[in-house]
Amino acid sequence: MNSADPFGAYDRDGFGERPDPREDDGRAGPHDNTPPGPDRTPGGPQGPATPRGGSGGDPGEPPRIPMPRASVEDTGLPLPAHSPTPLVLEHRVLKALLGAWALAACSPEETTAVEDHLGDCGACADEALRLREAVGLLHPPESLDLDPTLRTRVLEGCLGRRPPRIPVPSWATPYDAETARLDALLQDIGDAEWHAPVRLRWFEGDEPTSRRTTVAGVIAHLLTVDGLVALALGLDDPLETAADPPTPSARTEAFWRAAHFPPTRSVRGPWREQAHNLVRTVAFTAGGASRPGEDGRGGSGGLPVPYGDFELPLRDSMLDRAFETWVHAGDIADAVDYPYEPPSPRNLHAMIDLGARMLPMALAARRQAGLATPGPTRHLVPAGTPGRCLRLEIEGLGGGEWFIPLDSPGASASPDHEVAHVALDGVEFCQLAAGHVSPQEAAAGQVGDRKAISDVLFAAASLSRM
Repeated sequence: MNSADPFGAYDRDGFGERPDPREDDGRAGPHDNTPPGPDRTPGGPQGPATPRGGSGGDPGEPPRIPMPRASVEDTGLPLPAHSPTPLVLEHRVLKALLGAWALAACSPEETTAVEDHLGDCGACADEALRLREAVGLLHPPESLDLDPTLRTRVLEGCLGRRPPRIPVPSWATPYDAETARLDALLQDIGDAEWHAPVRLRWFEGDEPTSRRTTVAGVIAHLLTVDGLVALALGLDDPLETAADPPTPSARTEAFWRAAHFPPTRSVRGPWREQAHNLVRTVAFTAGGASRPGEDGRGGSGGLPVPYGDFELPLRDSMLDRAFETWVHAGDIADAVDYPYEPPSPRNLHAMIDLGARMLPMALAARRQAGLATPGPTRHLVPAGTPGRCLRLEIEGLGGGEWFIPLDSPGASASPDHEVAHVALDGVEFCQLAAGHVSPQEAAAGQVGDRKAISDVLFAAASLSRM
């Protein structure tokens, strides 16, 4: 290798060539400096120039790589306009394309032809409109909200594959579900929303009444009333000061008075822990009443839970606490503008059934207090004897039919002695029993004895309490 010629080795390897000062713009072939004239071809006197990419004048010279071709966009010239040729189709062909056009499955040319035709043909335009509406029905808008039955279905699937070692009794699952839903609501709200004003509403006698509190105050109310069930099960009482009488409202007022400051979000922890303890305890003590389909009348399900002026068996008390948890969760959701759905149909049916079973006793208590219309006889009908009844029809998910005895809580109710018929939506019946809807405003279908219907509706409102 000659040091004076650094390209020597490169040339001998055959991978390149020495720069030739006679080269111009990269065209192959020998050139001279004489411009081509009329008698000279660009390739010289020997003949035409070698095509691009071919060999030069030297037979041993390696082939040259052609230069890249210039793009039209790089020249600055306007691009050639592309104007597709419009389709000219017959009417029958255009009509056959309406279905594909409604599904947006036509080519651009076909779409243009169909839309031009729709401006001139009224019959096809009407057909196209019907097809577009049908396509909209095939793809209905889907809500982003979760299905309220999703939790129940997931739990049923999990328990079907792996049954729990200590199952929760069926009459306690509504309370378990509603406390879990309320806890999820409380987890989503901020610190300031715990002090949002909430008005608790219920009926006393025939008049609506209310009490103003906050979101934290509502949770404190649930904590103290759930404490009645905790006391019946031998658990700790969250109320440090005894209330006299030990009614739900008196216990709540005692808890609020004993607090040095208004309740804050710190009350969520004790309420949540107590709810878990209640569910866990009834699961351990339920015995054989934990299988689906059993009403819990044996074992711990019949344990009495005193409410001061009345008492409920444990199985009904847990349903009562589930009902009140849902109702007050709705009060909280309204106060903080939070979407909240009704319970699952199975749990809603259990709550409605509890209210329907409590109506005869509530109606008898109102008669003794002189707030209801006296029956046709001076004395109550003996237990087990047929008597007048009202058919309560609850519509919607979780609904059903119940025959409410009117003359005695123990009377036998049957369709043969029906004197009135009332139809209500399931959620509205629960709102009536919670004191959130007055008996006069309840949207009820009514047929039969008007006095009996009014007495039953007011008896349903009297089930409410703070």
